[in-house]
Amino acid sequence: MSTTTLDSTATSARIAHRSTLGDIKSVWMRETLTILRDPFSLVFSLIQPLVFLGLFGPLLAGVAGDGIGFGSTLQFFLPGVVVMITMFGTSMTGANLQFEIMTGAFERILATPLSRPALMIGRGLKELTPLVVQAVIITLVAVPFGFELFPAHVVVGLLVLGVFGVGVGALSYALAIATRKNEWAFWAVQQSLLFPLLILSGMMLPLETGPDWMQVLSKFNPLTYIVDAERVLFAGTFDDSAVVYGVVAAVVTAAVGLWVGVRTVTKTVL
Repeated sequence: MSTTTLDSTATSARIAHRSTLGDIKSVWMRETLTILRDPFSLVFSLIQPLVFLGLFGPLLAGVAGDGIGFGSTLQFFLPGVVVMITMFGTSMTGANLQFEIMTGAFERILATPLSRPALMIGRGLKELTPLVVQAVIITLVAVPFGFELFPAHVVVGLLVLGVFGVGVGALSYALAIATRKNEWAFWAVQQSLLFPLLILSGMMLPLETGPDWMQVLSKFNPLTYIVDAERVLFAGTFDDSAVVYGVVAAVVTAAVGLWVGVRTVTKTVL
């Protein structure tokens, strides 16, 4: 009887696992269709990172001179731009959720048997899909201007960003639900956190030249470790402690984000 019970438990676990993966796929496909219906928004969103590369990159070259130890200015600056578009995209996902809450669409989704983790992960992956496309395009555009491409390392870097972005997206959804009655509060919190996190990560300029208090604060910023890992990976290196720290920061952020997001969705009555 005990063997039968163990077999039944294992079968149930496999079914639940397949169900969760199926739910993630369903949510991702549903959300991605909105991008396919309006591809212009994807093209238009490329303008900001290209402007950063075209205008800020030369300024950084004039200040840094030798690319700050990464071979070229683009080798240092491009990974930061990729992280920036990921943060902008995933941290603003809650705004879309607030619109669905106002129209009643999200309440109807909650009435379905979709698992709550799948709902968070699927929506997070939907936001990452266009960001990955943008990152690939921007990287390829930078190659003729001196950026040295390491395809395998870039793929790993995008995977790390994907894990991190799912966590940030889930936190954004949780914030949207918590501030659903005051839309302005979402933007106030999002903007108040986003720019300090970006600046204190050394995304645009190296923090080594900054004051001591900024360097201390950067150590408590998970985005710092993501940026460092992306720079090392985009420079063509796997064997570096920065990669390990970046992976840990991404996994912890994803775990915390999903826990907060699922808990918020489960306990909130819209």
